Amino acid sequence: MSETRTAVIGAMVVVLGPLSMSLYTPALPALVQAFDTTPGMLKLSLSVYFFGFAFSQLACGPLSDAFGRRPTALGFFLIYLVGSVVAAFAPDITWMIVGRGLQGIGVAAGPAISRAIVRDQFTGQPSARIMNLIATMLAIGPAIAPTLGGIILSTLGWQPIFLVMVIYGLVLVALLALFVPETNHTPDRAQAHPWRAMRNYATLLRDARFMRPSLVIGFTLGGIYTLAAILPFVLIERVGLSPVGFGIAMICQTGSFMAGSMVTGRLLRRVKADALIPFGLAIVMVAAAAMMVATRIYPASAVATMLPVAVWAFGIAMLLPGGTTSALSGFPQMAGAASALMGFLQIGGGLLGTTVASAFAVPGEAFTLVVPGLAVMGLLSFLLLRPGKAARAARISESDLEISTDPVGLIGAAGDEIEAQVFRKRA
Repeated sequence: MSETRTAVIGAMVVVLGPLSMSLYTPALPALVQAFDTTPGMLKLSLSVYFFGFAFSQLACGPLSDAFGRRPTALGFFLIYLVGSVVAAFAPDITWMIVGRGLQGIGVAAGPAISRAIVRDQFTGQPSARIMNLIATMLAIGPAIAPTLGGIILSTLGWQPIFLVMVIYGLVLVALLALFVPETNHTPDRAQAHPWRAMRNYATLLRDARFMRPSLVIGFTLGGIYTLAAILPFVLIERVGLSPVGFGIAMICQTGSFMAGSMVTGRLLRRVKADALIPFGLAIVMVAAAAMMVATRIYPASAVATMLPVAVWAFGIAMLLPGGTTSALSGFPQMAGAASALMGFLQIGGGLLGTTVASAFAVPGEAFTLVVPGLAVMGLLSFLLLRPGKAARAARISESDLEISTDPVGLIGAAGDEIEAQVFRKRA
């Protein structure tokens, strides 16, 4: 597939997870009353969603390596559809939690499959450009979703929010079944064996080339997922915004993410994607510092709350393309497993943040402590997990091999000489 087609399809697939979360968040305070429960139980429904989202990716990746991207994605999205129907007609908080858990399992195919499809076809700067295009288009869904969720809640109630998720899930199933070719042309059923999958994951966990960028993205993007559980209570209950006003305020986050993606896209024409990671991380750290002091110094307001969030989102947009490409570049034979583990670490960051945040009686305290703490953990991962000289040499060698085996490069240069160089490197 072309870069643009891959990016559009990848964005539509990967947006399912954030969309299913963002549509739902304006209804959290209302569902407390509807089910006669506590805010902690509603936060638990988010934690269950993240739990299913995170751990299911560990199965989704090896399954896609073993049986192909399309059948694996279709199976998981059908689980998502079942969960959406259960949540839409939930009679109490228990069934809501069950439905959200099934949704979390189903949406796991989104990031795991989309990144694997990109890795199947592209590496290096082309891969980074596609990841940036996906990030740009990915910003549109979460930007619209809270506003749309607030409008649906105010006019129709909370149940139609989940019916919208059912409709989008059906659209994705039709898209994959009719318009997406299989990109894993060498499926290996042995990859689905539990011991083989565990070996692959152990290899990835021991490799600093994979773990360093994956943990940086995991903790910083996990901060965004944690904010999804905190901000509705801060902005609606503490600041006093309506559900529609909350949706409008959330545009600051996703609008800033989109702006960061556009700036990153321009920078990628001149700068290697890896070089942008420290700059993006520095911006996230500035946002974390602002979160710790802004709402303590200034009265509670939408501006004091959302301005640091917007800066955080801009920084993530800058480090995502380079971090994702860097983490996946060295593992073509286990692209599904690598993509799945990376997604697990991202959603795991959100699960960690939301679980810790649910222990705070005051959501504002979680905003000033838990989310900045995730940024600090991301910074420590970047500083402490430096690949050794041998790993860096291996990455350079892999990059040279990718360039040397590119058909266009072979035609435009002395093919025999390049093949001889490749043979010597392999030897």
